[in-house]
Amino acid sequence: MNHSQIDSPAAQCEVPVVHATSCQRCGACVEQGERYCRSCGAEQAIAAEVRPGAVPLPRYFRCENCGAEVAVDPDQRSYRCAFCDSTYVVQFSPEQTGRQPPEFVIGFAVTPEEALEKFRTWLGRRALFSPGDLHTAQVEDKLKGVYVPFWSFSMLARSRWSAIIGEHWQRTETYTTVVGGKTVVKTRTVTETEWWPLSGRHHSYYSGYLVSGSRGLPQRWADRIMPFHLAGLKRYEPLYLAGWLAEEYSIDRDAALRASQQEFLARERAACAAFMPGDTHRNLQVETTFEHVNSDLVLLPVYLLSYRYRNRVYRFLVNGQTGKVAGEKPLSVWRILAAVAAVLALIATVALIFARG
Repeated sequence: MNHSQIDSPAAQCEVPVVHATSCQRCGACVEQGERYCRSCGAEQAIAAEVRPGAVPLPRYFRCENCGAEVAVDPDQRSYRCAFCDSTYVVQFSPEQTGRQPPEFVIGFAVTPEEALEKFRTWLGRRALFSPGDLHTAQVEDKLKGVYVPFWSFSMLARSRWSAIIGEHWQRTETYTTVVGGKTVVKTRTVTETEWWPLSGRHHSYYSGYLVSGSRGLPQRWADRIMPFHLAGLKRYEPLYLAGWLAEEYSIDRDAALRASQQEFLARERAACAAFMPGDTHRNLQVETTFEHVNSDLVLLPVYLLSYRYRNRVYRFLVNGQTGKVAGEKPLSVWRILAAVAAVLALIATVALIFARG
């Protein structure tokens, strides 16, 4: 994704200053004085005029357990990590880190109430196999909306490939067999494959793969709530974060770039395989280099719920844009064994009834 714009100094002087806030329902910009959101129609509270310097700066915490770094409300005196349910956190100053600021953001479209209802529905599935004392974890109040940093890369892949190409052809052959005690002559079609070496070039442009910039949200978990619809990206403004937690990235651009290139290498190899002529191929070798690499740091809306049950951390996620859910929950071994025993007993009873009948 490549975003660039050139403005003349005169044009920059003509840009009006717009005072805006974010819609608490969908995250879209709402200009000062507007009663209804232009994006979702939700009624807005008319805020009092805010004087420069009246808004307190956020406080920043780093979780020493999972590495997540989050900006929180300045009035918040204690903090529990939304990623791992740890209370072992330390405060830090983002000015000391020299991190790249975010460039784009997608606002929350799923409300906290809707996210909580999705959690209750998900937790109720297969509740028969959940421990009877799970309610003691008191987990619902731990569901938090967090803007999680992701890296988005776009790049051109240029490849040289070589392979052994196979092309099928058919021939008819005669053979003898015994049918009814008699020797008969029959014909059959045999498929042969002709092989020859071939090499060439391939190039393709790749984008849209999102790499988690959070150590607290591993990529395997982030992939479970994909996709995000990137057409909804908006230029980042701090007002989007009003009322929400926001994490600083803890995976830098270089590490995220390597992860993105591994994904694009796999896609490029698959593209080369699909590009092969003939009917089949073998020994495909692909050498790829990347050019014109561009990156964007984006903040994406995620509801996180982490809770501990018997010294193990369980996690539940909601895509704050689409509502897709993913999670894990404890299972009771004894309840599972009891259910299996009940099924086996039922089968044995039915078999006994049929045997006597």
